[in-house]
Amino acid sequence: MSKYGLEQGALKIVVGIPSYNVERTIAKVVIRAREHADSVLVVDDGSKDDTGLIAKSLGAVVITHEKNLGKGAGLRDCFEWAKQNGADILVTLDADGQHDPSKIPSLTDALTDSQADVVVGSRTARPADMPRYRWIGERALDSVTRVKVGGKVVDAQSGFRAYSRRAIENLAVAEFGMGADSEIIMKADSSGMRIIEVPVASMYAGLDSSTHNPVMHALDVFFSVLKFISIRHPLLFYGGFSIISLTISLIYGLMTLDYYQRWGRVVTNIALVSVASGILGFLALFTGIILFTLITVVRESSSR
Repeated sequence: MSKYGLEQGALKIVVGIPSYNVERTIAKVVIRAREHADSVLVVDDGSKDDTGLIAKSLGAVVITHEKNLGKGAGLRDCFEWAKQNGADILVTLDADGQHDPSKIPSLTDALTDSQADVVVGSRTARPADMPRYRWIGERALDSVTRVKVGGKVVDAQSGFRAYSRRAIENLAVAEFGMGADSEIIMKADSSGMRIIEVPVASMYAGLDSSTHNPVMHALDVFFSVLKFISIRHPLLFYGGFSIISLTISLIYGLMTLDYYQRWGRVVTNIALVSVASGILGFLALFTGIILFTLITVVRESSSR
């Protein structure tokens, strides 16, 4: 018996649904998802309504968090449960009804036909009922993610995805918040997994957006991407910041010397900028070198 409540089974397709306060939509999502899956898993992420009770009454396996931990925590449980229960394919989708569960076969068929590891249900055009600010914001976030993924994914923020057994076993979700979707894509790409897209439609009319603050969502994803890049390429990330800081330090240092030679006094503000930038530059450089060394040692140890 695993910690997720079931014995290791011969599950083929598992649909994982991270959920938070979606009692109005969870029933429809679970019922329609059951038609295309061997098991439906709902991760009730500390909901204060009857999300978990409704899902359980409809036959879904329910994992309950005592408090709200974030979408990433829900996805992590989906991967872990699918791995422990022998799933060949894990499909994830949002619980608010924006994804159409009837399109699950489109993703799973694409996964098996193309022998891909990750299939993303991509919104290649803005849905008519999707707020314009949300579309613009998500495309901007996609652009940031493509810096790392190399242009392989158009809609990196889509939570409607299918994962192969290889992906289930090897993709570990570390982010707790909304940045998890981008984290998974970047980790899959860096691991050499094949990522493809299938166009899907999404529905936004009538959805409750109170749990999806667009500003917090954007910041969460942006900083997750920065963190991932800083870990994967520490010399590039911190070295770039170091060069910028040291350049600023040099410029303001020369300005300080110039003022001193001309007027016989030091302009305090300019001198402080030079010193502070220099300190930050050297700290960033040393941080990059230390992280690069540690990561290299870890990689060499894990490859033995």
